[in-house]
Amino acid sequence: MNGGTPRAAVTADAGAQESTAAAFRISVVIPSWRDAENLARLLPGLSGVENVGELIVVDASGDPASEKIARENGATFLKCSAPNRGAQMNVGAKLAAGDAIIFQHADTELRSAHVAAVCAALRNPAIVGGAFYRKFDERHPRLMWLEHVARFLTRHGGTLYGDQSVFVRREVFLRLQGFAQIPLMEDMEFSRRLRATGKIAVLDPPVRTSARRHAREGAWKTSIQNGLFILLYKLGVSPARLHRWYYRIGGRTARAADLPKVPTTAGDLAAVPKPPLQS
Repeated sequence: MNGGTPRAAVTADAGAQESTAAAFRISVVIPSWRDAENLARLLPGLSGVENVGELIVVDASGDPASEKIARENGATFLKCSAPNRGAQMNVGAKLAAGDAIIFQHADTELRSAHVAAVCAALRNPAIVGGAFYRKFDERHPRLMWLEHVARFLTRHGGTLYGDQSVFVRREVFLRLQGFAQIPLMEDMEFSRRLRATGKIAVLDPPVRTSARRHAREGAWKTSIQNGLFILLYKLGVSPARLHRWYYRIGGRTARAADLPKVPTTAGDLAAVPKPPLQS
């Protein structure tokens, strides 16, 4: 007599796991600023992916082309009064109805394999969230070296940055009261709190992200500048001041003032009615 698990029980367990995986729904929230071209690359590949319950684009540029592309690909399009990623992502999260949320930069890829990896990771109830390893869309030796350094740091407790497709269980996001509404370093601040909450998963395959700033300003210069700003933030320099310096150095014209005032408390986020998920 075979003392192992009956075949019927094994089949039933496998079926239950498949059913649970199929029922798991992910909301993808994408902050946008003049990102029509990036959205045109990103959204078509996500609109039919299993487990993606909804796509939410939160735009702060008033770009009609971005709105057109978002709606054509079945995404919910929301408008935010000023460019501030933390505020934009909170606006999107207010409407998110998924079991988990992926916060996705428009110029970073996200494919079905990444969504499947998130679903697989979150089958472990101990995992509260995480991100992906990252690679650049240009294969230059200096950039590849930076990728290896970033992989090592992320694996050993480093910051989960916004262009790594950060994901989190929705109830954990509510408990953490969303992203801080600061003009810079919102990903670092959120990463610190997320890592303190529970177990983190850092996943492969890597997500490809834009190397345009590294190409424009130089890989070493960009890396040193990024490292300097991170150090200054950790030493207590305010995000508003860092934001002014960052855009002054980069020759940009964005403002740190007049940020949109949106609720970020768990109570405010939880109080917003959740729309039905796509089937």
